[in-house]
Amino acid sequence: MKIDLHSHTRYSDGHLTPQELILRAHNMQVDVLAITDHDTVAALDEAHACQAQQKRPMVIIDGIEISTMWQGFDIHIVGLNVNRTLPAFCEKLDQQAAIRFERAQTIAGKLERCGFDGVMEKAMALAGLGQVTRAHFARVLVNNYGVASMDAAFKKYLGKGKRAHVKAQWPDMASAISWIHLAGGQAVLAHPAHYDMTTKWLRRLVAEFAEAKGDGIETSFPGISADKQQIINHLALEHKLLASAGSDFHFPSRWTELGKNQFISEDLTPIWHNWSITQLRN
Repeated sequence: MKIDLHSHTRYSDGHLTPQELILRAHNMQVDVLAITDHDTVAALDEAHACQAQQKRPMVIIDGIEISTMWQGFDIHIVGLNVNRTLPAFCEKLDQQAAIRFERAQTIAGKLERCGFDGVMEKAMALAGLGQVTRAHFARVLVNNYGVASMDAAFKKYLGKGKRAHVKAQWPDMASAISWIHLAGGQAVLAHPAHYDMTTKWLRRLVAEFAEAKGDGIETSFPGISADKQQIINHLALEHKLLASAGSDFHFPSRWTELGKNQFISEDLTPIWHNWSITQLRN
């Protein structure tokens, strides 16, 4: 069974519509797909409607990726099997959307002072019905202002400490975990090897995530080295965290693809180990 528990659509910083994501997941023979847009569940109704028209079975897991702040680091917490219609949960996501929009406006102001007029309007046009993210601003700089690449846009303007960087006032990890639990979901620490921190800080991060009653940790995802994966596997065992795997898919590329690089060590317990057979066959 091919399981991918981390993917994005155009409702956050992915490039595909929910329908396009579902069709690509079928092409890649994915059996279980979690859609985990940043701080929004807006894509899920469309995704379920699209899947209902498909002949090939595939389970769609209602998910989210919540932005948090921990010790000055932006840390992402994935929620799996959340109740996307729970009013109290949706209210928290509305708060996240307000923080994200305020940050986008501040980023736009800084970019305009760098000489990039009209960036907010262009970023909003790219986002469509979705939320404006830093990735949208990076694409605007590449598409309209001659910046060489997305990577260059972050290194020169949008990255930490750069001219248009804005530190969002995200909630703490414990709050995000409690929201996910409120919605009946499981909280997973996303791509722990991708944060710009030392192993000492990573150990502290995982320990505090577990102490806050987090449920799982992504142990398999694109770009993780064998050495880093070994450390994360050990931390998962040490803190009794379930193992999750996800491509963090945003768009088709040579580095990431739906359902790929999803190996989980036999020493770990997958986060889906007690999901019902009925759920996995719907």
